[in-house]
Amino acid sequence: MTGLSLIIAFVLAVVLMIVAISKFKVHPFLAIMAVSLLLAMVAGIPLVDTTVDGVTKSGIASVIGAGFSGTFSSIGIVIILGALIGSILEQTGAALKLADMVVKLVGKKNPELAMELMGWVVSIPVFCDSGFVILDPIRKALVRRTGTSSVAMTVALSTGLYISHVFIPPTPGPIAAANTLGIGDNLLLVIGMGVLCSIFPLIAGLIFAKFIGKRVKSADELAASEGVTKTYEELVAAYGKLPGGFNALAPIIVPVILMAMGTIGKQIGITGVLLDILNFLGTPIIALAVGTIFAIAQLAIAKKMDAFYQITNDTLKTVGPILFVTAAGGVLGKVISSTTMVSFITENAGFLMNLGIFFPFLLAAILKTAQGSSTVAITTTAGIMAPMMESLGLGGPVMGALTVMAIGAGAMTVSHANDSYFWVVTNFGDMTPDQGYKTQTVLTLVMGVASIIGIFIVSLFF
Repeated sequence: MTGLSLIIAFVLAVVLMIVAISKFKVHPFLAIMAVSLLLAMVAGIPLVDTTVDGVTKSGIASVIGAGFSGTFSSIGIVIILGALIGSILEQTGAALKLADMVVKLVGKKNPELAMELMGWVVSIPVFCDSGFVILDPIRKALVRRTGTSSVAMTVALSTGLYISHVFIPPTPGPIAAANTLGIGDNLLLVIGMGVLCSIFPLIAGLIFAKFIGKRVKSADELAASEGVTKTYEELVAAYGKLPGGFNALAPIIVPVILMAMGTIGKQIGITGVLLDILNFLGTPIIALAVGTIFAIAQLAIAKKMDAFYQITNDTLKTVGPILFVTAAGGVLGKVISSTTMVSFITENAGFLMNLGIFFPFLLAAILKTAQGSSTVAITTTAGIMAPMMESLGLGGPVMGALTVMAIGAGAMTVSHANDSYFWVVTNFGDMTPDQGYKTQTVLTLVMGVASIIGIFIVSLFF
């Protein structure tokens, strides 16, 4: 199956998956895996690996295996280490100390804004998936500290992380797009434009977070309303004395600094062994491993090392479902990328070319929705745009930077079941998949639309 019929099959597959999860309460892992298998068969992926003219085409089993293992290798250990850090911070009272520090900076009345801006800053050097895992302990503690809606805080954090992830170098997507479009030597311009174009979606995301927080209740909020959880004061009393600010902050800020150094080192011309060391320490797995060491040190200072085994065991039980559902989403994305859908979309995009700055946005949005990865959507769209920039009236450094922004805006529209970030936000936010569609999916639509409106307004001045 190819062409338009394949796209229709994909849409029907997504609808089937949503209905199975929401209506018939099928576990997301089983629903996504079943839909991926059906779509692979309908799309014509070979049943077994085949070799034609020396070119090997993967069979269904190989595609499913690659999608599953690929997700584990890219984010699996990151999720485990990040969750372990979070568990230790909660057990030692460090998360509550961090919440107190944030409240002192921004005031008790602005926790959603604080969470959003925190995410926006952290995700400049760090992938949004890793950033959410790292900052989730602070989010939970702030919910307890301020009494704010857990869903509102989840959405606010997701907003900030996602915006800088697609807009602001040194995140890989925007850098790759800038280089492809011939403005790689103007990264400061791209960074500045990314900051400017962040304003509209930041505002829209904050408004939506407060709106949806009043209408959707996560599992942890329902437990709190039934008196299952302790109040903030009771939690503080249980810890006796909260840890110091540096000890509480180190397990989170050290990984962020290491990842930032690894990325920035390349940009400022560091070479040789020093760059290798920075790249090694800046790898998310290694950076979070260092953060875990700082967290264990905090556990030792609190004289709770005897609880370390149980904390680790409980953490692995918690992240298990998250890992498997996220990997299933990777399978769906791999199945789609193994078909001719993406190439069909790129080859038949001519009817969009008279839309100017809206063209890269729509093309990236189509690719993002189809295959799940924002980075893939950004790099693919940039490759398509490169030879036609002048004909679309988008030539020059400034319009090139705005095109990078338009691509980024499309690459966040929309996040759903084939996107690993959807499952990270939904599961760590203690929400059901149905609630994830109402929050994360709608949020990314709102942010995408707000972003392209802001980009279009900026483009009127150039």
